[in-house]
Order: sequence, then C-alpha cells, then structure tokens
Amino acid sequence: MSEWFRRLPGFRRAPAGIERAILRRLPKVWIYGTLLLMLPSLLVRLGGQAAADPGGASAAMIVDIWGVALIFLHWNTVLTLAIGAFIVMVMKGPAYVADAYPLVEAEVPTTGGPR
Repeated sequence: MSEWFRRLPGFRRAPAGIERAILRRLPKVWIYGTLLLMLPSLLVRLGGQAAADPGGASAAMIVDIWGVALIFLHWNTVLTLAIGAFIVMVMKGPAYVADAYPLVEAEVPTTGGPR
C-alpha cells in the first residue's frame, strides 16, 4: 500500500499562502459575526418597545426574520470560504507518482497520416 503514496521526486511544495490565514481566522469570524447579527434582535427585545406598542411585536418579528436570514447568509459565506481555502491548501500539497497501466484495448496508430 505504501507504493501507492510515493511522492514525486524533486517536487517542492508550494509555500503556504493566504488560505492558511483565512482558515485560521474563520472560526472567530463565524462566532463574532453570528453574535453581531444577533445584536439588533436583542436590542429590540431589551428596548421595551415590543411590549409598549401594539405594532411593536410585529416590528420585533420582522427584525428577528431579517436577523435569522442574515445569520444563514453569513454561515453560508463562511462555509464557502472554508471550502475554497481548504481546496487551495490541498492542491498546494505534495505531488504523488501516478501509476501507469497499459491500455489493453488501445487503438494502434497507423503509419499513414490523416486523409
């Protein structure tokens, strides 16, 4: 099995780029961004206007709906960035020797050129 994972001789790994920095920062961006997007809903609830106004409950609900929508958008954006940075990191990894195999049913080229 170890012969399957022979590294290509003489191949140097590409230096780490911005993808590593992105992957390191994404957990903080995810947590702080989510908390920041929850803040307007919390402020509407703590402001006391939701209980005082007859239309305040619907305003609080609108803020909640927008907050949840923006949180899902934020999560999708962070996930997309994480997937992209991970793919770049994997592609910059070491190269491996590809095992060649003979093609049994390969077409044999003719000596005559194209007509």
